[in-house]
Amino acid sequence: MPAGIQTRQVLGSLLVALAIVAVAVAVVTAKLGPTSVAEEEAANERIEQRSEEREEAAEQLEELRERP
Repeated sequence: MPAGIQTRQVLGSLLVALAIVAVAVAVVTAKLGPTSVAEEEAANERIEQRSEEREEAAEQLEELRERP
């Protein structure tokens, strides 16, 4: 095989490999990217807020029970 053909094949293979890597990175980033972290943080915040609201409601109920 002439050197020119081999060089083109190597370059073509490298381009295909880079394309595969780019697609793999895009897929993984889409599933694990910043939006999923932000969603998880928002969900944790909602859970914490509900817990605080329940504690406040329990305290208010206790205060009402203690009144004469």
